[in-house]
Amino acid sequence: MNNSEIQQLTDQELLQRFKADNNSEWIGVLFDRYAVLLLGMCMKYLKNEEDARDAVQQIFLKVLSDINRHEIQFFRAWIYQVAKNYCLMQLRQQHMKYKEEITDKNAGALEAEQEDQQLHQQKDLLMENMEQAMNLLNPEQRTCVQLFYLQKKSYQEIADQTGYSLLQVKSYIQNGKRNLKLLLEKQQRANKR
Repeated sequence: MNNSEIQQLTDQELLQRFKADNNSEWIGVLFDRYAVLLLGMCMKYLKNEEDARDAVQQIFLKVLSDINRHEIQFFRAWIYQVAKNYCLMQLRQQHMKYKEEITDKNAGALEAEQEDQQLHQQKDLLMENMEQAMNLLNPEQRTCVQLFYLQKKSYQEIADQTGYSLLQVKSYIQNGKRNLKLLLEKQQRANKR
């Protein structure tokens, strides 16, 4: 295959080829598609170009090591989440180093930072629970919810892409949203025990 033909492959086709032959070049093509987006995202979080470039490299390594452990339907949404989690982890580690440098006279500020850390942990737990809950939805609901909320597609675009009628798309999104809420509430109750 020449480079032009490879560039014409969809994200899903590249993932399938990688899973078939474990050739990291397929992931490299995918990663090249999103490298600029990831760099911009890392810059937004880390506020430092060198840190952002290092982060993109680390995210690529993480993608290579984790990709076979996940069933990925939408690579763009998945890699975006991987990058966001990586950046938040870097910020948390920087935050922890900073906290270690704080003296006793700043105890009030330390408490506020601890509350911040708890908030981040709660958000991380919510994201983890959300990912688990999404995997429990039936495939039609999961697909429609991901397209609508993560990829910001319209009902019509989802119908065109999936072949479902507009009524089915609307129903899958509404039922998926309701089921996600119920699953998250159930997980929260389980976490409190």
